[in-house]
Amino acid sequence: MYPAFTVPFHGERRVRVYVPEHVEHPAPVLVMFDGQNIFGDEGSYSGGWYADDAVGNLPKNVRRPIVVGVDNGGGARIHELWAGLDPLLYCIAHDVLPALAERVPIEPGCVIGGSSMGGLAAFVGLLRHPDVFRSALCMSPSFWMAQPAIFAEVRRRPIAETARIYMDVGGKESAAMQLHAGRMAKLLEERGVNVLWRLDKRGCHNERHWRRRLPKALKFLFKR
Repeated sequence: MYPAFTVPFHGERRVRVYVPEHVEHPAPVLVMFDGQNIFGDEGSYSGGWYADDAVGNLPKNVRRPIVVGVDNGGGARIHELWAGLDPLLYCIAHDVLPALAERVPIEPGCVIGGSSMGGLAAFVGLLRHPDVFRSALCMSPSFWMAQPAIFAEVRRRPIAETARIYMDVGGKESAAMQLHAGRMAKLLEERGVNVLWRLDKRGCHNERHWRRRLPKALKFLFKR
């Protein structure tokens, strides 16, 4: 693990970083919401994703990204990942990524990702800041709470031809979660967006299942 650093967002916000061995320069970057959950179990509500292990085990035909976990605001998490999302996206673009670039050479345009509310936030980030976020990883995205506004936003905003969107939902998650994630995947496919949609029949809404699905998502998003 690379030493963590902080950025000024509602006080100090911790940013955790994993830099793979033999990383390319400039390096691709994956920025993830809910940084407490992205690596080990310590500090996580229900276990970590172990994203560092997933990246370290990627095959040679997949680029290994630097993984950046931006800690959530605890009790303010739901607000900052939806109603207060724009200031957080601005913080990532203008504080987190420049601070990382001072430490490690990174390529312009990163992949943004998360799960549940973080999956929704990552998707919105791609829509609103395509110059900063080139692709998105959206696991179990909470489109149900953002509709119909999020569907209207997708219809009116352009999405870059080069963008890749990984999107999934678990078959044991709520009916609303499955319905609206499936609707969004269909809408993106109709628009010609390069989207990998996955219904994981045995998947539940927790870190253990997102961790299990992460390698496939990384292979799609970072394949050469």
